[in-house]
Amino acid sequence: MAQMKALQDRILAEGRNLGGGILKIDSLLNHQLYPDLMLEMGKQMAAPFAGHGVDRILTAEISGIAPALMAGLALNVPVVYARKVKPITMFGPVFLENAPSHTKGVDVNLLVSAEFLKPDQNVLIIDDFLATGKTLRALARMVVSAQSRVVGVSVVVEKVFEGGRAFLTQHGYNFPIEALAIIASMDDGKIVFAED
Repeated sequence: MAQMKALQDRILAEGRNLGGGILKIDSLLNHQLYPDLMLEMGKQMAAPFAGHGVDRILTAEISGIAPALMAGLALNVPVVYARKVKPITMFGPVFLENAPSHTKGVDVNLLVSAEFLKPDQNVLIIDDFLATGKTLRALARMVVSAQSRVVGVSVVVEKVFEGGRAFLTQHGYNFPIEALAIIASMDDGKIVFAED
C-alpha cells in the first residue's frame, strides 16, 4: 500500500512533534475528526485485506475506533474495540492484556468480551500508531487466545525508528503490516516521512 499523501499533508500542517517520539495529531485522529479524510483512510486501510476473508476488525480505544469503523464499513464487517476500563455491562469471560500507553506514560489494561471475539475467525487489527509494537502484540495475543487468526495489521502512522515491526517479528508475528503514513525520523523537532 502506498503512503497516503493527503494524510501526510495533514500531519505536516497540523501535527506537532512534542519530542521523545510523541507525535500530536489529535486534530485529525482522536479529539477532532475529518469525516472525508477518515472515510478515505478506512478504504485504504481495508483495501490490502479485501481478499483475506476478514470476519471482524479489532482495535483499541480510543484513537483506533474511527479508522477501524471506516475500514469495517469498506469490508462490511463488525468492529470490536478493546476497552481500557471494564464497564458494569461487561460480564462473562473476557480477554485481558496489558500494554504501555506511549502518550499516558503508564501501562493500561485492554479488555475484550469473549462474546465479541469468537474462535475460528479471520481478524484484521487496526490501530492509530505502530511505534514499539506492544499494543499491537497485546491485540494479536487476544486474537490467538480467542483461537482465531490475525490476517494482518493496518495502522494510520508507523514510526519506524521505534522498531515496532521488528518487535512483532521477534515475537513470532509474521502477518502483513500496512501503514498509511510512515515516519522515518522525528529528530530536531521535524517530521520526516520514509520514501515509498
